[in-house]
Amino acid sequence: MELRDGDLVLRPFTLDDVPAIARACQDPEIQRWIPVIPRPYTEEDARTFVLADDLGHQFAITESVTLAGSIGMRVNQFRVGHIGYWCAPEARARGITTRALRLVSRWGLEELGLGRVELITDPDNTASQRVAEKVGFRREGILRSHLLHPDGRRRDSVMFSLLPGEL
Repeated sequence: MELRDGDLVLRPFTLDDVPAIARACQDPEIQRWIPVIPRPYTEEDARTFVLADDLGHQFAITESVTLAGSIGMRVNQFRVGHIGYWCAPEARARGITTRALRLVSRWGLEELGLGRVELITDPDNTASQRVAEKVGFRREGILRSHLLHPDGRRRDSVMFSLLPGEL
């Protein structure tokens, strides 16, 4: 399945994406904000990601065929979608992630009939928070000591949500 907004296409990942995923996920900013990403990130890690069947709805964010990032949504038993995303360094600051988040959110709320979509960001990740707010997500609060980072630190997270009719 594909989701489209002009030249922006969200599509399933393929093994052809492995080198670009591996390059992007070595970016210090992606590693800083997403503590579950392996360090160092290898092509084998990317291959495992592409072939995984337990990640929910995962999409490659492409612009004019070039891999610009990743966005995914897991749906729980309460019909709540939890969204996560990253953007490759060369694709940042152009609205690509905002457009991708809007597409996935609309699809989840309207097509899947979810009662809520949510995402979390690090309190210091203002770029990701701006993306959420541009789409209409509302800041709900802080999840204290929520994520364990590879260096052993625990960090808070900021919860954002979007409900049907708010998009």
